Amino acid sequence: MAYSCAVHGASWIAVVAFLVASGSVIRVAEARYGPGHWSPAPAPATVAALVSEQLYNSLFLHKDDAACPAKGFYTYASFIQAARTFPKFAATGDLSTRKREVAAFFAQISHETTGGWATAPDGQYAWGLCYKEEISPASNYCDATDKQWPCYPGKSYHGRGPIQLSWNFNYGPAGQALGFDGLRNPEVVANCSETAFRTALWFWMTPRRPKPSCHEVMVGEYRPTAADAAANRTAGFGLVTNIVNGGLECNRTDDARVNNRIGFYQRYCQIFNVDAGANLDCAHQQPY
Repeated sequence: MAYSCAVHGASWIAVVAFLVASGSVIRVAEARYGPGHWSPAPAPATVAALVSEQLYNSLFLHKDDAACPAKGFYTYASFIQAARTFPKFAATGDLSTRKREVAAFFAQISHETTGGWATAPDGQYAWGLCYKEEISPASNYCDATDKQWPCYPGKSYHGRGPIQLSWNFNYGPAGQALGFDGLRNPEVVANCSETAFRTALWFWMTPRRPKPSCHEVMVGEYRPTAADAAANRTAGFGLVTNIVNGGLECNRTDDARVNNRIGFYQRYCQIFNVDAGANLDCAHQQPY
């Protein structure tokens, strides 16, 4: 199945041409987000070295099954190409740190797109990247109070892509950072697999103060503030979950969604032969 990136492709080429000519980078607008960077640097060797195509397909064993609506969408080539946008991803720290970051990223996107269930073939944690778009969204995810990233009439900002990017205040800055109009054309995140992965990596790499970035947490760059310490926001995979969806999943015990994220993470850490680390859940963390 082919997924068109034609509209995005034209703007992407223009962005690359501008950057090459000027030597500049695009900065994420600092609304609810901290500064972020786009860079056309070559894909860091560590990404492809850590995750071969064979390994990628084994991690997401059922992503191309007929039962998965995202069949054919989340290709290895798209993932590797998207990684060029963020050369520090999976390239910071020692080998164990890099493996652990990839495992954590894959775990979060697997939970967000899972098609698994308790008795699924090969286990429930073999069904990541099964969906590319939220099914029957409860709303159009428009925060009309956000004047910096105003909703475009008739558009829905429901979950799309590996991280299930949601809300106008996410689509707007993601598009600005990555070279597409996220407010007028949010559909591109579910139509272009490279863009889909780029939005997930943008979310992963970009701090949104007072939230740190998921990347900062997983590579040891997170420095808790006094407020973080008071809220028990300790470094580890659980804090990443807090960043992603803490308002709904954290500060509660034995949450099924948190447990599902942990299950994916532990599976991937085992495959990468790396310790999962401490603080896997966010049961006793206050959300941001």
